[in-house]
Amino acid sequence: MTDASVHHHHDDHGPAPGLLRWVFTTNHKDIGTLYMLFALLMFFVGGAMAMMIRWELFEPGLQVLDPHKFNQMTTMHALVMIFGAVMPAFVGFANWQVPLMIGAPDMALPRMNNWSFWILPFAFAMLLSTFFMEGGAPAAGWTIYPPLVLQGGDHFPYLIFSIHLMGISSVMGAINIIVTIFNMRAPGMTLLKMPLFIWTWLITAYLLVAAMPVLAGAVTMLLTDKYFGTTFFSAAGGGDPVMYQHIFWFFGHPEVYIMILPGFGIVSQIIPTFARKPLFGYESMVYATASIAFLSFIVWAHHMFTVGMPLTGELFFMYTTMLIAVPTGVKVFNWVATMWKGAMTFETPMLFALAFVILFTIGGLSGLMLAITPVDFQYHDTYFVVAHFHYVLVTGAIFAIMAGVYYWLPKWSGRMYDERLGKLHFWCSTIFVNVLFFPQHFLGLAGMPRRIPDYALQFTDWNMVSSIGGFAFGLSQLIFVFIVLKCITGDGERAGDEVWEGAEGLEWTLSSPPPYHSFTEAPQVK
Repeated sequence: MTDASVHHHHDDHGPAPGLLRWVFTTNHKDIGTLYMLFALLMFFVGGAMAMMIRWELFEPGLQVLDPHKFNQMTTMHALVMIFGAVMPAFVGFANWQVPLMIGAPDMALPRMNNWSFWILPFAFAMLLSTFFMEGGAPAAGWTIYPPLVLQGGDHFPYLIFSIHLMGISSVMGAINIIVTIFNMRAPGMTLLKMPLFIWTWLITAYLLVAAMPVLAGAVTMLLTDKYFGTTFFSAAGGGDPVMYQHIFWFFGHPEVYIMILPGFGIVSQIIPTFARKPLFGYESMVYATASIAFLSFIVWAHHMFTVGMPLTGELFFMYTTMLIAVPTGVKVFNWVATMWKGAMTFETPMLFALAFVILFTIGGLSGLMLAITPVDFQYHDTYFVVAHFHYVLVTGAIFAIMAGVYYWLPKWSGRMYDERLGKLHFWCSTIFVNVLFFPQHFLGLAGMPRRIPDYALQFTDWNMVSSIGGFAFGLSQLIFVFIVLKCITGDGERAGDEVWEGAEGLEWTLSSPPPYHSFTEAPQVK
């Protein structure tokens, strides 16, 4: 169908008026936009909780939160950021870009697509409503370990049901992506010609389908332990709380790859565009992604080195965890090789992608440290772990999301964002995110435990530095909101057909292997 006939076709029925259009939409772009805006809102809700945590930790003693409220903040901050900000943002990217990048008219299951989004506001309304209940929100950590979580009051069934809803939403979104990619590619687009973003999302979707039901099983067992007299996780009835840890982390480790693989895909689209040469080692990138996905299911107990596993078990999980460094390293080297001798320019998306490569690697290296079983006994449950996973999730996943938003916002909104403000947002974010999280490595190595609202005097200085970085990083994100609002309200110059100077047609050809005749050498910058 031509553009004209598409518009004509829509006029026959007339779009639903005003707000109802957003409620009933089955259009992948509308749904992608809803996901992105919801993720942005949750990013600030989760960020407010992080601010409370850093405020409390600014100095020793108890200032603003009692220990119970502090643990509510750590628990809810994590649940909101993971299931409310990072995952919906990536699903928003998938909705917008998957049909466009494979040449499909829409997602395969458009009405299910609408439902997978609209479940989310209700799931989070339920989760956040627990703050107003007797006994308050859940305070057992995002891992909701028994027996701690089973002492919870009124919030407990709300927590479990909201997690079920998030899982249903994720699984439906994942099935939709798988079906779309397999059934709706343009003629001639074989699997190994798909843009890397499509590959990473296809693999991520399989992780979601495999991992989310495991979490559903774990929280259902918690529910029956509390209300139906089962003793899955109670030693008194022949159960074992450590079994919960095994089931949870069998979901939890694939989950952390669910939160980074689409980011790998976004960065693999951006770097070739601004280096103006094809992605180095396209096929090895695909196989590396698949290897990471496979390995993610056999490393889970590295989260549990301190529970008293047999030595053989600890060795198995140590070696498999270290093995993941190989495909991840392949990716990092391929990104660097792509930039090597390229005609690089440094627009905002490229800046975020570059920061991603450098800072995500720091998170990867501290992860390798944590994989070493004997030393993990020292690192475990300290701020070193907090520093590690925030380098992976903030300078990793969230920086990739930022990079992707700047990269595709002109395509989505038809307007160019303010490049000067974009660079300002980048530099503020990058400087302050390091002021926020780097000192936490020092605190952890010095022995400061995580999830504790008070601490010994010797930890004061670095906590103050970290908190200042935290407040500044949080405030920096207001620049981002301003930039996005400017774009979507139609303020700013129109984006032409060719958004990125000199990257003519590159977004398509560079994301899949190049045609035979071109790219013999990098084009010269004008």
